[in-house]
Amino acid sequence: MGTQVKKVGILTAGGLAPCLSSAIGYLVERYSKVAPDIEIICYVNGYMGLLQGRSLRVTPDVRRSAKALTEHGGSPIGNSRVKLTNVKDCVKRGLVKEGQNPQKVAADQLVKDGVDVLHTIGGDDTNTAAAELAKFLQANHYALTVVGLPKTVDNDVYPIRQSLGAWTAAEQGARFFANVVAEHNANPRMLIVHEVMGRNCGWLTAATAAAYRKLLDGLTFVPEIGLSRMRKEVHAVYIPEMALDVTAEAARLRRIMDENDCVNLFVSEGACVENIIQELQARGEEVPRDAFGHPRLDKVNVGGWFGKQFAEMLGAEKTLVQKSGYFSRAAPSNAADRALIRRCANKAVACALKRVPGVVGEDEDRGNKLSAIAFDRIKGGKPFNLDTPWFDDLLRAIGQPTGAKVEVKH
Repeated sequence: MGTQVKKVGILTAGGLAPCLSSAIGYLVERYSKVAPDIEIICYVNGYMGLLQGRSLRVTPDVRRSAKALTEHGGSPIGNSRVKLTNVKDCVKRGLVKEGQNPQKVAADQLVKDGVDVLHTIGGDDTNTAAAELAKFLQANHYALTVVGLPKTVDNDVYPIRQSLGAWTAAEQGARFFANVVAEHNANPRMLIVHEVMGRNCGWLTAATAAAYRKLLDGLTFVPEIGLSRMRKEVHAVYIPEMALDVTAEAARLRRIMDENDCVNLFVSEGACVENIIQELQARGEEVPRDAFGHPRLDKVNVGGWFGKQFAEMLGAEKTLVQKSGYFSRAAPSNAADRALIRRCANKAVACALKRVPGVVGEDEDRGNKLSAIAFDRIKGGKPFNLDTPWFDDLLRAIGQPTGAKVEVKH
């Protein structure tokens, strides 16, 4: 048993995911049950609030209402994208003064607030930042433990089996497209591109397509009057891990367009992104990057690129690009995610009380055991396994050649 825990801090960071509010709720609920005397504060807007010394106290009323947080999406305490080791960015944004080390500012604030354990809820960037902060704390003899929870709709964190919120994001993306797909009635020869989140990993796009097809399984169709399943079907799925032969795919999709008067594509926001960036740079255009060095995908506009690539080759009269990301990532967590989040939150509290640091999740390298995984083993960019049986089944069902699965990015 480590040093006694008297005060806990919680922060959420990075983009939203359908788990943040629930994770906060379950952490507060668990602490209130097993260690009610421990004080809890929440930093406002993630690492930004930590640097600014802005926090909210978890009052007795909040503890009694903790379960209500599981009914909501988003993060009630707010998020931001701040990289503590990017000193230049922190200074530019006014978060620290010139000459200050953001990690030391954060550490000093934690000491000032009397925090013994910091829970970080976020994706690979958040937990990488947490790992760097934990390393700084240890090197500088700060007696503080960091225990993270893995949030990302991309489901791309090594060695986490399932990131919190990803199941819900797929379900919500399917619901989103279930309405959008009816737009094929609005115009003849309609090309609809559904852009799904996923910078380096195609799991969410694939899972969203699979969830959407399950929705189609529950519908009744009347093809004699034009209401056919094929017009609402997923006709192609393009993800970062797959090579794309545009010419071959255009020929296949042209036949679908000629027969059904529409084509529906599911595209990851990171699919073919390097090719697109090279095209932009060749034209003298620079692609802006965030504090973590990632290309700003809203500026790259992958969905628009796919629409432009295929529209002429398919003879599309109209192209509609729709992005489900903000709709799906801000949803409340579904039942499956809530069960996983609760298990992870309970384990995180148990680890915190024993002062065991790490990111809590099911460890793929160790038989999917739920544990606090050492920060130096946490890494983003885990690719989707193209040999996943349900994905093979999906491609076969929609008639997309599995031969397109050639190059996997690591």
